[in-house]
Amino acid sequence: MKMRSLSRKKKSKEAAKLNLNAAEQKTGTIEADAFTNEQGEVLAYSLLKPNACDPSKKYPLVLFLHGAGERGDDGQRHVKVNGCDKFASPEFMEKYPCFVLAPQCPIDYRWVEVHWGDDSHVQPAGPSVPMGIVLNLLDKFLAEFSIDQNRVYVMGISMGGFGTWDIIARRPDFFAAAVPICGGGDEGAAPRIAHIPIWAFHGDKDESVKVERSRNMISALKSAGGNPRYTEYPGMGHASWVPAFNDPGLFEWLFSQRKPGG
Repeated sequence: MKMRSLSRKKKSKEAAKLNLNAAEQKTGTIEADAFTNEQGEVLAYSLLKPNACDPSKKYPLVLFLHGAGERGDDGQRHVKVNGCDKFASPEFMEKYPCFVLAPQCPIDYRWVEVHWGDDSHVQPAGPSVPMGIVLNLLDKFLAEFSIDQNRVYVMGISMGGFGTWDIIARRPDFFAAAVPICGGGDEGAAPRIAHIPIWAFHGDKDESVKVERSRNMISALKSAGGNPRYTEYPGMGHASWVPAFNDPGLFEWLFSQRKPGG
């Protein structure tokens, strides 16, 4: 199955236009580019770099996984709404200087190829096509940028909430913390991820993704010996990321997390 992507000609033109080389990249703003893996599959993404980035320092990295409504290949749409734009504010970057990597899932694909309305799911044996490319992209960024590998975080909303649960189960020793918002995961994976600091959010009136998806994951994590945080908003529908991102305690908690021994 081929992935919808930029053509070679268009990709070359766009790559030149949106080059993210360290000497040219703006700071404190989100810029777009595209990544091609060894199979020739292309994934659009946006990158936010810390203000006045000092190459002698190590910075946290936040992987942000967007929801279904922001799918595409322009590298921009997904960072203008629903929380990701918050990272680019001068006030935020002053308080929490970090890299933010925001890949864009192509139309007709999902971060996890499961049905969002189901009561539960078993994690597919392999990652979805775009998630597989995200894993490649993460490895590339850790090798090329000044990133503190003990402070790599992942957060996602809706479809990206599913993606957050999925990616931490695929790389249980990679992330220092995870924030899945109105998503769902494989409860059977709980023993593998119980050690990860997790703060999940959901609205109890969510008609797109059942609130039980988060409740059941939290219960499974606790049964596996984990100590996750969980915030459930009474009367809130699907957009639980709105109050979550407006909770100053979320980012204070997130950026305080480090991998054990790091």
